[in-house]
Amino acid sequence: MLDGLQEILFTLRQNKLRTLLTAFGVFWGIFMLILLLGAGKGMENGVMNNFGADVLDFIIVYPGTTSVAYHGMGVGRAIQLTQEDAQAIIRQAQGLGTLSTENTLGRGEITYDKKGGDFEIHGIPDEYFKIKEDVPFNFGRKPDMLDSDQIRKVTVIGTAVAERLFPKGMNPVGKDIRVKGTVMKVTGVFYDNFNRGQFSERIYIPETTYEKIFGGGNHISSIWVRPQKGVDGFQLEKQIVDILKVRHGVSPDDIRGVQSFNMAKPAQRVTALFIGIKILIWFVGLGTLMAGVVGVSNIMIITVKERTREIGIRKALGATPLSIVGTLLMESVLVTGISGYLGLVVGVGLLELISLGLRSAGAKLPFFQNPEVNFNVALTAILLLISVGAIAGLMPALRAASISPTEAMRAD
Repeated sequence: MLDGLQEILFTLRQNKLRTLLTAFGVFWGIFMLILLLGAGKGMENGVMNNFGADVLDFIIVYPGTTSVAYHGMGVGRAIQLTQEDAQAIIRQAQGLGTLSTENTLGRGEITYDKKGGDFEIHGIPDEYFKIKEDVPFNFGRKPDMLDSDQIRKVTVIGTAVAERLFPKGMNPVGKDIRVKGTVMKVTGVFYDNFNRGQFSERIYIPETTYEKIFGGGNHISSIWVRPQKGVDGFQLEKQIVDILKVRHGVSPDDIRGVQSFNMAKPAQRVTALFIGIKILIWFVGLGTLMAGVVGVSNIMIITVKERTREIGIRKALGATPLSIVGTLLMESVLVTGISGYLGLVVGVGLLELISLGLRSAGAKLPFFQNPEVNFNVALTAILLLISVGAIAGLMPALRAASISPTEAMRAD
């Protein structure tokens, strides 16, 4: 084994330029593959970040105005959802997991000390953050059932609200703020980056507190739901819309009277898009890598031709075809593996430098974040290199092993 390795290294040193150019072709192929995969992952991270810290299966149902006359009722009738609608959905919809109502007052003045601003005010039950379960709370806690049952004057605020009202570094939890003139205690601070962080410009107060202070009776602005695990969310969405259309006398053909948004739909489109991008990246990257592998194969053919007389002498002295094939294959794998590994290391290192530079500069690109290549991809690339290195040297090695000693000695 050691003798074979010394022989290979001696051969490579005898042809330094040729070895260097061959190795560079493989290096460049794996380097470009890693860069393309990292850039694709960075794009995916950026686009997925725009979905916010949300699960990808929630459904929002909200009222609109009718666009089709139905049962003697005209066009342009405004639909108003109520708590009874929510209860009807709970009773009738099959596969329903979690349901939460939501009320919104629009933008209102919120102040603390001498600072203030206009932010969106929403009233919610504690189930709301069971649907938006992945929204992180930087300080404090989420609303709970006791807040609603005891009609507490408490609120959770978004980070954009906290940054406007409180000094930098200050923990807002426990502080009293005024919400349209009503004093409420802050119990939590959340960051919701949905819609590029606009949901962090909100405050949420318990649904019962909202109704007591701002009125509205049993009217609600929207209904949020999540399906049970394994349930088709699109079918559940259709069920809910149909239930509400029947309750409010909306034509089955009216798409504006009762409207909905299913997070699974854009998530599916984005997922399909990035599957296509990954296929394209692998196609281009592997094509570049194959150019280097072809170079390795060509060099091995030349090597075999140059060493034909040597191979004949070795066979005449008793060398087996397996030992000849093994030596040539080892040479091919060595060149391919080392150069490819260097390409992998340099590619990953460059991605890390780009990621570090973006973080250090505080750059927040809307569709590109944290370019990276995960361990499984790196492992796949290394195994791929070993495989193609062996394949590149296999045919020339088999040809060398098939040459008879007499024929080899007559070669030029």
